[in-house]
Amino acid sequence: MRLSFHRAPAEEQDWNDLMQVTPPTEQAPVGTYAEGEPRELFVRHARKDGRLVAMLRAVDHGSSCVVEAEVSPQGTNQLVKAGPYTFSDAHQASAFVTEAVAALMYLGCDIQAA
Repeated sequence: MRLSFHRAPAEEQDWNDLMQVTPPTEQAPVGTYAEGEPRELFVRHARKDGRLVAMLRAVDHGSSCVVEAEVSPQGTNQLVKAGPYTFSDAHQASAFVTEAVAALMYLGCDIQAA
């Protein structure tokens, strides 16, 4: 069963920007990074009551895309690594992070792009 969630009106631009995690569609200019060198696509921080509860980071490795996650177990202030979650491309990784961000927002977290 798949849960649906309410989409914010278009005038709430900040919320919409955080929900839509879109990987770059163009190749980086020649010389920006070495072939096969990992590059960070995006980072999202989730906070609840001002406390960091999760961090999601997508890294493109060329032939795959990895989402690294760190979460704070309830009652602690320490972040623990979860994953990594490997996907065949940046679009799949982006969809995963978009769903995770939606779930965190449903649970009352504030999401920040870094």
